[in-house]
Amino acid sequence: MSGTLGREVQLTLTHHGKPLSLSFPKDATLTELSERVAIELSIPPSNQKFLTGGKLGLQKPPFKNPNIPLSDLASKKITLMGSTSAEVSLLNASIAAASAPRRPSPIKAATPARNRDYRRIQEEAQYTFHTLRPLPHLPNPDRSLRFLERLRDDAGIKAAMRTHKFSVPLLTEMDPAIHTTHESRTLGLNRNQGEVIELRLRTDAYDGYRDYKTIRKTLCHELAHNVWGPHDRNFWNLCKQIEREVERDDWRSGGRSVGNEEYYEPAEEEMYDHGGWTGGEFVLGGGGGETVASSTGGNVPAGNLSRRDILAKAAEERLKKSKQAEQERKDVGSAS
Repeated sequence: MSGTLGREVQLTLTHHGKPLSLSFPKDATLTELSERVAIELSIPPSNQKFLTGGKLGLQKPPFKNPNIPLSDLASKKITLMGSTSAEVSLLNASIAAASAPRRPSPIKAATPARNRDYRRIQEEAQYTFHTLRPLPHLPNPDRSLRFLERLRDDAGIKAAMRTHKFSVPLLTEMDPAIHTTHESRTLGLNRNQGEVIELRLRTDAYDGYRDYKTIRKTLCHELAHNVWGPHDRNFWNLCKQIEREVERDDWRSGGRSVGNEEYYEPAEEEMYDHGGWTGGEFVLGGGGGETVASSTGGNVPAGNLSRRDILAKAAEERLKKSKQAEQERKDVGSAS
């Protein structure tokens, strides 16, 4: 347990669900904690995030105040979020392998003897997520794999994949440590129009999993990026269409729709993504002179939005979707 003992400060960090005890001189600072983690755990400062209780909250190198004494953290629960250089290299290699050009398999022409069920099986084998990959360095990768399998095999997702002819080489989980900042949490990413889709399955501290239908809604969002990169009207029309198709299958299978049970929108500190992700770079807005209203007045290029503008736009979109969901529920009620 963290605390002070004589001339030393004892800290206990939780990393990947496992406790790690470290001793420091009584006058040691946050910078020395970061250096020690880099040496002993091979986690470079650029990959480190420390979740602490109280006002300190999330601390990430380079620290705003690198001279915070570790004695201030002695009585707090500290969760270390971060991947080793080897783990990051392994993930990048997996993504690169999935993104490599693939030789399409020959598809034989259908004959009258083949019935509709056979054609459907053939399409499901073609329009799917061809590889599922949890992160092996995080706790319980088997559970993450089952989560990804449930998404792949979801009847609504399978129907949408067939309808839009989506074929995704790799569906993988996102490491929360890499996509959590002081200001936001990214829920999903789409690389190069569907080469790789990453989903945030876990909570920030790796100790639990997010709501299934929340993650499935994020997947609908990322699938729309297979066609449209920027968050423009074309993108949102397709995104809502995919969501309706997935939810319609809930009704057909006797389940409850997302609209009746929960109409999730990410909180302001959560963002689906920043648009299309190409070559590791995030792209926001269109490149053809597209402008949107700025929170400070006037119009600005969509690619130059400030975080305040992004959140204002997201809040506006949430309000529209909430009204739309309410109207849909009324329509269903009056029709029944």
